[in-house]
Amino acid sequence: MNSDIQVVEPGSPEEACPIGPVVEIVFSRWTTPILWTLNECGRLRFGELERRVMTITPKVLTDTLRKLERDGLVLRTSHPGVPPRVEYEISELGRSLAGVFEVLANWSGDNLEKVRRARIDYEEREPVRLRR
Repeated sequence: MNSDIQVVEPGSPEEACPIGPVVEIVFSRWTTPILWTLNECGRLRFGELERRVMTITPKVLTDTLRKLERDGLVLRTSHPGVPPRVEYEISELGRSLAGVFEVLANWSGDNLEKVRRARIDYEEREPVRLRR
């Protein structure tokens, strides 16, 4: 059995930051928008999810959904028929992240403009360092 979750070794980065493994699971490039969309929209078919997330390729969406299902954050329901219909929804475990997403959405609304301004200020102060 292959598991990406490992025991924390003394002196490891995970020991210094215990949320590191969670960040790797939940906040990868495509995981966050998929979980956000399923939390906001409810149960969706693959094509609907693909349209809502946008710019994601079918292969990356498939791979990410499989990982989320493996980690217990997404539920996959297959309905027999021609063609077969598959739906995805956020699980209770995935839904337990809603508060985290809400805090991050609030932080984003309050602070992204500050981050943008800090970047501009930095680039004006350090233009040569950025041209490597």
